[in-house]
Amino acid sequence: MEELCKRKVICFGDSNTYGYDPCSWLGRRYDAGSRWVDILAAETGWTVQNMGVNGREIPWTVPDIPPDTDLLIVMLGSNDLLQGHSPEEAAGKLERFLSGLSLPQDQILLIAPPPMRRGEWVPSQQLIDDSRTFAQCCRSLAEQLGVRFADAGGWDIPMAYDGVHFTVQGHRAFAAGLLEVLK
Repeated sequence: MEELCKRKVICFGDSNTYGYDPCSWLGRRYDAGSRWVDILAAETGWTVQNMGVNGREIPWTVPDIPPDTDLLIVMLGSNDLLQGHSPEEAAGKLERFLSGLSLPQDQILLIAPPPMRRGEWVPSQQLIDDSRTFAQCCRSLAEQLGVRFADAGGWDIPMAYDGVHFTVQGHRAFAAGLLEVLK
């Protein structure tokens, strides 16, 4: 992998980064061997910090990111769409967030979340369409800001019954797609 020199990685995201198990009902996580963040750490030997939080929308303020971070992986936006924000509004929040980071652009990887699918949390085609539009907005934003970009929409991620969360197989597929990007 070209990124072998990268040793300290932070993954900043929502419940799919956290590793939320949608069948748990109480916010439990999949076990460490099943979460994409932990798979990334195991496959690379990197120190990977999981800063995923259930329900996280794109923050208005930038969190403290340690200056010795070699790579910041950001995947956010699904909760913003679920809360009624348009893809363009969510992209505007994401632009403010990413612009406030003090890391060099080549140390930031923006990942567009995979498109939502019809499910318990996704009752309308509009949300599915919005999630696809948001991915396009993320691509444009990454080009504009000069940060690295990956679109998880091309990774065939198995989703849970709710249409938003990864299954165990989804976490593995996500990790495999991410590892390809980081080669």
